Amino acid sequence: MSNIDELLVELAAKVESEQSNQMSLTVVTGGTVITGRLAPEAVWKQRVSEVLEDSARLGSFSSVFTDRAGGGNDRGRQPTHLHFHVARILQGSIGIPETGGMYRVAIKDVSGWTVGDFSYSDR
Repeated sequence: MSNIDELLVELAAKVESEQSNQMSLTVVTGGTVITGRLAPEAVWKQRVSEVLEDSARLGSFSSVFTDRAGGGNDRGRQPTHLHFHVARILQGSIGIPETGGMYRVAIKDVSGWTVGDFSYSDR
């Protein structure tokens, strides 16, 4: 999106300021539909770090998400990314992954969005 949607930035900032992970959102980015709940950046990074840490092969990458100076979204700085958890990429009538994933999407790349998440079926 050439012009960043200020309403979407405001929504992401509200998630950050309230430290809420209950905001459901569906976005279109690069022709892909992603649906799930937004999480504050620091919470998202911590969860990704924990998942990596539990992996025998990927554990060393865990520190990338926890060792950054300032950690999380600095107060006063407008969010540049959306941080999804329990999110799915919608493809046809199914959501991938089935259990939900962790996605980071640049707000500038969002071409459309709606509040709420889309249902899908396994049929």
